[in-house]
Amino acid sequence: MHRTARPFLTLALFLALPLAAYAQHGEHHPDQDSKIENALSAAPAGLAEHAAVMDWDQSVLKEGTNGYTCLPTPPDLPGNAPMCLDAQWMKWAEAWMNRTEPEFTAVGIAYMLRGDAGASNTDPYATDRAGVADWIEAGPHLMVVVPDPAMLDNLPTDYESGTPWVMWQGTPYVHIMIPLGHGQTREH
Repeated sequence: MHRTARPFLTLALFLALPLAAYAQHGEHHPDQDSKIENALSAAPAGLAEHAAVMDWDQSVLKEGTNGYTCLPTPPDLPGNAPMCLDAQWMKWAEAWMNRTEPEFTAVGIAYMLRGDAGASNTDPYATDRAGVADWIEAGPHLMVVVPDPAMLDNLPTDYESGTPWVMWQGTPYVHIMIPLGHGQTREH
């Protein structure tokens, strides 16, 4: 099935907002509960319980207390790809959107327990699988960023092994992908 995947573009455009914007509340919409449920499905139950939920229109659907922000599947993305990001990943997303180098003060963790809709393993700005030899769709996974990207230089980049690998090596947006389950990452 052909998918036009822009999860990181959509995410970055949305997440560039300062954290202060999270204090604003949007109007209640009939599908608000389903969006909250979808967003929170990206993380383990104990984490999701205390996470904030923000919709793609920048409205806060649920306040949080643990420093994580969960987002429902982007409305223009086929499939199911909600995500939960900590503060370090929020820095990553803002830097990606602005094409600047992220500056991390700690290890950052992001959850995508429902998987994603696909991306290039080497090009952080590829938005279409056409002509991309290393386009992959990851099943349930965690993502990790570290304060010193050089720490990842000697780690594997093989996404077909079923073990953790480094995505976007050699770019400012390098991170570790940790698949949760055998055979969950696949090339398309």
